[in-house]
Amino acid sequence: MTQTHPFHLGVALDGAGWHPAAWREPNSRPHELFSGSYWTELATTAQRGLLDFVTIEDSLTVPANPYVAEDPDAVDQVRARLDAHLVAAYVAPRTHGLGLIPTVTTTHTEPFHVSKALATLDHTSRGRAGWQVKVSPSAQEAAHFGRRDVPGLDKRDREALATGALPAFVAELFDEAAEVADVVRLLWDSWEDDAEIREVQTRRFIDRDKLHHVDFEGRFFSVRGPSITPRSPQGQPVVTALAHRDIAYELAARAADLVFVTPSPSNGPEVLAEVRAAEERVGRTGEPLRVYADVLVFLDTDRESGADRLARLDALAGRELVTDATVFTGGVAALADLLQSWQAQGSDGFRLRPGVAVDDLEAVTTELVPELQRRGLFRAEYPRTSLRGLLGLPTDVPSRYATPAA
Repeated sequence: MTQTHPFHLGVALDGAGWHPAAWREPNSRPHELFSGSYWTELATTAQRGLLDFVTIEDSLTVPANPYVAEDPDAVDQVRARLDAHLVAAYVAPRTHGLGLIPTVTTTHTEPFHVSKALATLDHTSRGRAGWQVKVSPSAQEAAHFGRRDVPGLDKRDREALATGALPAFVAELFDEAAEVADVVRLLWDSWEDDAEIREVQTRRFIDRDKLHHVDFEGRFFSVRGPSITPRSPQGQPVVTALAHRDIAYELAARAADLVFVTPSPSNGPEVLAEVRAAEERVGRTGEPLRVYADVLVFLDTDRESGADRLARLDALAGRELVTDATVFTGGVAALADLLQSWQAQGSDGFRLRPGVAVDDLEAVTTELVPELQRRGLFRAEYPRTSLRGLLGLPTDVPSRYATPAA
């Protein structure tokens, strides 16, 4: 079977894996979770599978499942994080071809800092950087900074969210995130492509006429610019967001190139329709939002089925796994079938969440990718292009401040 458009596949990395008991698996090496070598190994494993990208999860508090009430003092889970952007920066010179998309929370991070950090990552990775935008409604995270009050979500708020209702302060945080993304993109454009002239003889490193003040005045920020980081290889690194409902779809439609969604195996068309409706509501023009379906995977091994692995991990954790994404257990042929069905329903690509990072990512690379290749669905090598090019996004993205050629 031959695909009608390129098959896109990435993975979402979160510590030892997306199951809270993943760190207790024999191959998980919990003593290395916070080493550069561990993250480099995960990234190079994904690279061997020719995957489009890895996303790296992050938050401003210790990891927790937002879908269940957890004991904040529990010690049977990984209760620590590394900074996702710094992990990506460490991995960048040790990889090639693979996109690197760290999560950066907008709620407590200034857009100037976000733009500078991600443009730097695009330079050090030679055009493979992205950004997963994240909003924080957590009172605990706000307390780490002490600069603003965020009431946080109580039990009633969480129940309301499940029905689509949204507290006013959360809606405001999403508006703020969209404004952060606007400012970041402006700052990325504030250097034209040829602003650096590097003329030793005339002692001119830059052409000041090709650096631009963004002079942004918005509801949440006032930013003059320009950036102090030269325009990066992609011009505009890839912006992504995870979304489950209308307001998050609208944030993605306003701010992102690519949205991660969480359909069930049967409601892909409905989710896609909701994303397209959000694009219309916010008046998005130009490139349509790319839609990638998330699925959490526990793949069969020679000794244990994926279903048995999940059941055993649930027993270790003392509760059944609760997650926003479809949970797949089984072999790679059945997973390939699922992904093909989602592609037929309109998904542009897929992001797999390895239940156990080391084990399931290795299976994706050594078993799933060859299965997709046998079906004629996946590349045999990386093309020589940026992350934007790899994902099929426009690669010629001139600065909005540049004077059009005559």
